Amino acid sequence: MVLYSVIIPAYNAQNTIGQCLDALDKQNVPKINYEVIVVDDGSTDETSDIAQRFPVRYFRQSNHGPAVARNKGAREASGEIILFTDSDCVPLHNWIEEMVRSFDDQTVMAVKGAYLTEQKSLTARFAQVEFEERFEMLKKVESIDMIDTYSAGYRKSVFLSLGGFDPSFPVANNEDTDLSYKMSHAGFKMVFNPKAIVYHLNHPDSIRKYARLKFWRGYWRMVVYKKYPDKMFKDSYTPQTLKLQILFSFLFLTCLPFWFLTHFMLYPLVVSLVFFILFMLPFTMVAVKHDMAIAVLSPFFLFLRAVSLGLGIIWGITSERRKRK
Repeated sequence: MVLYSVIIPAYNAQNTIGQCLDALDKQNVPKINYEVIVVDDGSTDETSDIAQRFPVRYFRQSNHGPAVARNKGAREASGEIILFTDSDCVPLHNWIEEMVRSFDDQTVMAVKGAYLTEQKSLTARFAQVEFEERFEMLKKVESIDMIDTYSAGYRKSVFLSLGGFDPSFPVANNEDTDLSYKMSHAGFKMVFNPKAIVYHLNHPDSIRKYARLKFWRGYWRMVVYKKYPDKMFKDSYTPQTLKLQILFSFLFLTCLPFWFLTHFMLYPLVVSLVFFILFMLPFTMVAVKHDMAIAVLSPFFLFLRAVSLGLGIIWGITSERRKRK
């Protein structure tokens, strides 16, 4: 009897989907109890051939984005519990077991697992420490309001009742945040299980990729905040220090050209830099526990993150104003 359905959206995933499906085929729960559903979102590479070598239910659609693909998988799912991971993730052998364990509590409607990576680039390692900082926050609360799709589980009835992921999000960026906030506002309980682990194969591994990713994170987060403005000020997943880092990084950049021209802005320039350093210390302390090289480089990476997110936020705000005109 199928109790759990694992859903994977895939688009041109030939380099990673085999590892993902192989790991799902080797889970330590009885195979009769779960199914794997792959929704091919119009791939033009070998994704289809690779996926169908495994014991999966395979569906194909024209390219509409991961939100639509995940919703398709959820509608086709046989299990009462639906689990999501991504085609570039490799779940540990006990991932399904740990994900569904939280649903033993009948009040739990959704669960979030954790990311790890074995990538060696400094940028990817910084991205991992970002997650570690957030995981530390989530461990301290009884319920959460953010579930990422790389390791996500829902009661199917609740997921479908809320309409699933918003298909107006064309890429894998903040559609999971949108659904999470919707669940939070509806009063559904969501929890974090740090033992439900998937290894990510594609943390951004270059400065350019990372900056681009964060720019669009900032943009799409503003789209979500328009719908849920209260979450702009506080949620369980976003460090408050991050918001302050963005503020003081832009204050520093604003003062810098004036200082070069007149030295008049020296005081606010120094103050903004001091406060930026102060608000980066919590992250640096987390980095010390996980990756000393990243702890040393954290001022550079955190400034890059703050500026990239801030520019994305500004683009999101100005784009919305242009639409209104």
